This record gives sequence, C-alpha cells and structure tokens, in this order.
Amino acid sequence: MRVLLTGANGFIGSAILAALTSAGHATIAVTRSGARLPGAERSIGVDIARATKSADWLPHLTGVDAVVNCAGLLQDAPGASTTGVHATGAAALFEACEQAGVRRVVHFSAIGVDREQPTEFSRTKLAGDRALMQRDLDWVILRPSVVVGRAAYGGSALFRGLATLPILPVLPDTGELQIVQLDEVVRTVLFFLDSHAPSRVALDIAGPERLSFTDVVLAYRRWLGWPPPRIVNMPDWLASLGWRAGDFLGWLGWRPPIRSTARAEMTRGAIGDNSEWRRLTGIEPRSLSEALAAEPASVQERWFAALYLLKPLAFAIFVAFWIATGLISLGPGWDIGKSLMFEGGVDDPLASLAVIAGALSDIVIGIAIAFRRTTRCGLLAALAISFIYTVIGTILVPRLWEDPLGPMLKIWPVIAFNLMLLAIHRDR
Repeated sequence: MRVLLTGANGFIGSAILAALTSAGHATIAVTRSGARLPGAERSIGVDIARATKSADWLPHLTGVDAVVNCAGLLQDAPGASTTGVHATGAAALFEACEQAGVRRVVHFSAIGVDREQPTEFSRTKLAGDRALMQRDLDWVILRPSVVVGRAAYGGSALFRGLATLPILPVLPDTGELQIVQLDEVVRTVLFFLDSHAPSRVALDIAGPERLSFTDVVLAYRRWLGWPPPRIVNMPDWLASLGWRAGDFLGWLGWRPPIRSTARAEMTRGAIGDNSEWRRLTGIEPRSLSEALAAEPASVQERWFAALYLLKPLAFAIFVAFWIATGLISLGPGWDIGKSLMFEGGVDDPLASLAVIAGALSDIVIGIAIAFRRTTRCGLLAALAISFIYTVIGTILVPRLWEDPLGPMLKIWPVIAFNLMLLAIHRDR
C-alpha cells in the first residue's frame, strides 16, 4: 500500500512510519517542516492548521491507498492552533480523501472526548471525529489513553523525569489512567489498514488496569532501579505555578507536557472501555509492569530520565546568565567595563561603544535562546561570542588569566555548558 501519514515525526507517528516501512508499505510522511524522515518514500511539508481546503490536500493524495492521521497538538500557542490541526485542517483532509477516492482513513483522537470536553484540545478532537464520521469513507477512529513505549515524549517522558526525584510530589486532582503500550497502538493501525478490516468504528484504546498518576511514576522508578522515594502532596498553589510556567514556555514555542490544558485533561483522567478494541483486533494489552519488565532499563534510559527535568532548569539558568550579564554591564558594571577597556588602551568613545555592544549582544543572545525557534541560533552565537571574549580579553587585559576569581578560566565551563545544551535542545 501507499499510505499518507500525518504527524509522521511525532511520538506515535514515527513508530507507525517504522512499522509501515518494515511491513513493506510505501509512506508519504507529512510533517510541518517537511524534513526527510528515514523510511519514508517521500516527505512533504504541510502546516495542517493552514491546509483548511481540500485543494490543499488533493495533490498529495495521488496514488495513495490509505491515510493515517496522527497529527495532534496539546494546546494553542503562537503559530499553533488546536482548531486548525484537529478540526478544520483534518476536515479538509477527510473531504479531499472522499474526492480522491481514498477510502480507508485511520484517525487518532483521544480517549474520553466523546463523553466530556473540558478543554479546547478535547473539543477540537471531537470536532475532527465528527467531521470524519460525516464522510462516505471507511473510517476508523482510535481514541488512545496515555501511550507509553521505549521512546518517550510529552507525558511518557514526564513519568520518567518525575521518577528520578528522591521526593515525589503528588499532583492534586489527577484522574485515573489506563496506560497503553505504543507497540499495541501500532499493531492496531496495521490491523485497520487492511481493506478487509472493520470500518466505521470508534474505539477506546486502553490498557488493562486503572492506575493513579503516582502509581505510574513509581512503576517507572522501580524500572529504573532506584529506591522508593519520599512521597509528598504538592500544594495547589505550587501546582498552579507549575501549570502557568508551562503555559509561559508554550508561549515561547516549547512544548512542555505540564500546561493548563494538561491540568484539565489529567483531572478528567484517561480511562475507557477497551472490550470492543480487543474483540475486533484480538490484541490483549499488557499491564505497565509487564511491559516494563520485558525491556530492562539501560544506562541511556537513566541518563534521559535524570536529564529530563534538569534540561528546562539548565536552559532557564543559561538564559538568565546571558541577559543578566548584559544588564549588569549597562548598569552597575558600567564603570568596571570601561576601566578594563581603558586598561587595554581603548579610549572613549570607543570604550563606551564596546561595552554597550557587548552588553546588547549578551541580552539578544539570552532572548534568542529563550525562544524555541531561535534557540539553536542563540546557542551558536553564545558559543562564538564566548571565544571572541576570550581572544579580546587575552589581547587587551592578559592579567585576567591570573585573576584569582578566574574570569577567563570560567569561560571554558560556560562553553562546555553551551555545547551540552546544543546537544540536547531538540525534543524530537
């Protein structure tokens, strides 16, 4: 078959792409960036939120036998719309499928959206489901609970990050979860891509047990091989601060799993009736403990888990470092900066201009690192200017290498920190 796969670089989409390739199917991978993905016959860039007419999709459906729509977005952010991705863009894709004669469509929704819609995420997911149901297509709607696997992103990564904490905060007002394994979700998609498989069905894809959020985190901690943590209840005010911090990071372009939408969805929980899914596919979902026991944790897993919560802290410190150095240079450190320039033989007004230029460069670098779209450019600029400061400092004021406070020596840990952030800044 030739399958058009949206959200092909996502947590679920990338696993489906690999499975389709292994099964001998040709895949047209749709991502926002259009980046070439391993295993895909062809990769195309489509901003689904802007592809709101069937004409936007029809050129990509030539020769396609089936469509798998994995595109999803937790919460609105600058340049990202849940309505566009889940509802209007998806509806245009379904309309185009009907016009092009692509009958088989497997569409990912979310568990519980047909029963309760506390957020724009679930409301738009339901709108997308209804748009598909109205089409004359062999549609299948999959509504998975929280999906976890060997790979990790979003909520599945958060479980591992929280599992590293010696003191485990219990989030207030979290509902029960029926954790389902990624490989079982992938097998479900392959099953329903068969032209003889049932169609026009909407199924809850859920694991066999109901667990609390804390139960899931503790299961991962046991899997990672760490002793039981001390468990404390997180105050509502502190949890609210965390959700708001996540919303702010979302505004900067990052995609943290802890945001106000996640709070409402976690309160609702992620449970459902998996009996029809099991009956139609013959898949018997494994419990979380069974799935984890089948694949022991590696050193790479422990590294990722330990770094997960340190990553945002490291970026926050680095952003604050660059912005603060710039502000200090323009404020209380102004005279010190000029005196160093004078010591190196640079007179006014060039000395003042040099201090201003350096300070503004530091501030711009810090802001660039803070915004996800410009993070890499900001980090590369920080790396370059660190070397420039080293060279200029050595030429103008060589005695700084002998200063007991080590202003020149401390540049090298900053460079190492910079390189580490460059290595881990991508989420997927």
